[in-house]
Amino acid sequence: MYSYIINGGTRLEGETYASGSKNSSLPIIAASILNGGITKLYNVPNIHDTQMMFEILKKIGCKVKKNSGKIVIDSKNITNHEIPDDLMRQMRSSVIIVGAMIRKNGKSKILISRGL
Repeated sequence: MYSYIINGGTRLEGETYASGSKNSSLPIIAASILNGGITKLYNVPNIHDTQMMFEILKKIGCKVKKNSGKIVIDSKNITNHEIPDDLMRQMRSSVIIVGAMIRKNGKSKILISRGL
């Protein structure tokens, strides 16, 4: 971890960028299914969990576009209600998408292989 030691009475000035929160981004991404149209998100952290959530959305039929800090999710043409095992295993919190899928489609299925 970095630390800064400031000596003297000089005022500290500058700018910094704070990344978005994973814990709030994942439920918001899942809720984009309920919109049934275009959802635009900003300041989504570029981490493994959010990338896996985008892959799940693509597998169920959403279109996901990333453009200079903005994520555009189009959920109007969801064609699938099955979430592949390989994507579910890569992220524990991926189960939050199931609730949105059940509300939107009336069903959801997680495909789990027997080989653990």
